[in-house]
Amino acid sequence: MAGCGPTASTTGAGTPGAAPTAVPGADKLVACPPTESRPPVSNGLPDITLPCLGGGPDIRLADLRGPLVINVWAQWCGPCRDEAPYLAALQKKAAGKIQMLGIDYIDPQPAQAVQFALKHELNYPHVVDSEKLVRKPFTVGGPPVTVFVDKDGKFTVHHGVLTSQEQLDQLVKDKLGVAL
Repeated sequence: MAGCGPTASTTGAGTPGAAPTAVPGADKLVACPPTESRPPVSNGLPDITLPCLGGGPDIRLADLRGPLVINVWAQWCGPCRDEAPYLAALQKKAAGKIQMLGIDYIDPQPAQAVQFALKHELNYPHVVDSEKLVRKPFTVGGPPVTVFVDKDGKFTVHHGVLTSQEQLDQLVKDKLGVAL
């Protein structure tokens, strides 16, 4: 995995974890919304701040509450391509019921990540984790990983590729109590 890390030219101002600068097409992505600052929750999302892949402010994960689906992905990940249509469909049919957030994980080519999100119509905010900050709290061996966050900010993790729309819809119902 060492060869999959970002290079100095892919991060803004040389700051670790910084968002890519001037990535073509990034302005076409859904902007990251401002979030209300909240205290971290016991057994909740980690107190990690990640830069937005498109426009908008950095997102502090500990501020987020559900119902929320977070998907850890990368443009170089074959299984991520396989499950992308299910995530896009979920976003369309669950709008107003759940929120969604993508985490572009250790992706060395931010322009291709932007194109991946646009091509697969992943029309929700995405942040960048170029430093593997979510690896430990979400036990990421590699993408894809899907995280389900309840209204109290506590989360459960599904490891591996989502294999059908039915599976994803059932996970949303079981983990978040939201029927679609």
